[in-house]
Amino acid sequence: MSFLQAILLAVIEGITEFLPISSTGHMVIMSSILGIEKDKFTKLFEICIQLGAILAVVVLYAKKFFNFSNWQFYVKLLIAVIPALIFGKLFNDLIDEHLENPAFIATVLLIGGIILLFVDGWFKSPIIHEEADINNISAIKIGLFQCLAILFPGLSRSAATIIGGMQQRLTRSLAAEFSFFLAVPTMAAATGYKLLKFIKEEGSISGEELKLLGIGNLVAFIVAILAIKFFINILSKYGFKFFGIYRILLGISILLLLAIGKF
Repeated sequence: MSFLQAILLAVIEGITEFLPISSTGHMVIMSSILGIEKDKFTKLFEICIQLGAILAVVVLYAKKFFNFSNWQFYVKLLIAVIPALIFGKLFNDLIDEHLENPAFIATVLLIGGIILLFVDGWFKSPIIHEEADINNISAIKIGLFQCLAILFPGLSRSAATIIGGMQQRLTRSLAAEFSFFLAVPTMAAATGYKLLKFIKEEGSISGEELKLLGIGNLVAFIVAILAIKFFINILSKYGFKFFGIYRILLGISILLLLAIGKF
């Protein structure tokens, strides 16, 4: 992987991490387009730079994340992340297998897009407008929705958790914010696990690989700050239909390219 390829992947990650269109799916597809070898470091890179994008949430919502007097907030995040930790550990090999299958990811993109066309109509009467009103039961249910994205790469962690939040009667904007918050411990755990596994199998990380991870996380962080503001604005005004149409078109395009051997 070259530095230019790393930067391009990081830009894709920063743009797509918080949009309900699957950052993982886009990076896997972009890796194939760029001809990046699917070795162990590439898989590590695609996971680790998600942490850079996620840290943008910590900066933009610093008052919330560092308000230690509101300890209930941290409890909810801990409760919500537990299902993902369990499912990620149990199904790690299956997840890696799916990540190497563009047809699987394209199919999930397509199906997820169809679902997004109808989401706004399913949840029309939210009653929870503030994070303080989210109870622990709702938090763990949202965490279970997040597991769907872990098991089905291409579904989108953002889409799954936002829909989970709306199913628990959160407003769209609050569901999106809680999805952002939940991403922080989720991706921190995923990054730590992948790093430890890589070092255990490979012995160490080279200086060149560390530089690629560094630039990737920095670029993803900067781009994600802009993407978060864009997404909240679009979601509040227009809902999910725009993203659903995009996913359907992308999924069909990839499947057609695969069918004619051009992907």
